[in-house]
Amino acid sequence: MGESRGPSGEPGNLNTGVAHNARVWNYWIGGRDNYPVDQAVGEQVATMFPVIRAVARADRDFLGRAVRFLAGERGIRQFLDIGTGLPALDNTHDIAQRIAPESRIVYVDNDPVVLAHARALLTGTPEGATDYLDADVHDPDAIIRGAAGTLDLGRPVAVMMLGILNFVLDGDEARDIVRRIMAALPSGSCLALTHPTTDADLGGEGNVAAMSFWNENATPPITARGRAEITAFFEGLDLLDPGLVSCAQWRARPGAGAVLPQYGAVAVKP
Repeated sequence: MGESRGPSGEPGNLNTGVAHNARVWNYWIGGRDNYPVDQAVGEQVATMFPVIRAVARADRDFLGRAVRFLAGERGIRQFLDIGTGLPALDNTHDIAQRIAPESRIVYVDNDPVVLAHARALLTGTPEGATDYLDADVHDPDAIIRGAAGTLDLGRPVAVMMLGILNFVLDGDEARDIVRRIMAALPSGSCLALTHPTTDADLGGEGNVAAMSFWNENATPPITARGRAEITAFFEGLDLLDPGLVSCAQWRARPGAGAVLPQYGAVAVKP
């Protein structure tokens, strides 16, 4: 017998009575792969923190600019996208393989919601490769072992960690995860990262109450970090211009990027 499925093709044993990050994020960017509980929590968070939809869209736009930069200007042909989330328009492989059809991409997530939609991600050009790895960000060694089946880890890899380290609550553990992943990759590899903040200069004060509500009503729990804590993730790497900024402003057209409480940056391993 086949696995039972929910209304969006998700496994029937999923807990759809508790809001889940992948589905709420999908709701904020206008997707349809979400349930009433996700919509209710998403609306409450948006009431408490009105810029959250703009943050979600800006994070997605950052992904597009970062991949185009890495594939187009840096010549990266391999991508390790950790914390994939639900598929949307212009995923990492869509953008990278549009620029270079031979690009190889490994998506990583341990979320059963995302796993159920993996087939939508596992399509790409015949010249390249697109794979999906069921693994947890808390186990970077397993991620590297699994990625080695598709990627050549002797050649530069762009690691995409967009909105994922905020679900690793312990700061020391989060830094260690980044160190271990980047240590396994050669010179010329890159790290693209986004992370929410409560820093006042980015308008993040409203994140405090909204995240508290989230942690009481949704899963998985989340944390924000300040500029210094996020900068520490890039230890041993060279930040590329314009450095650590609001993700909406990273390499955006002049005047196009609003200041939003979500940091973004790209760095290269020397």
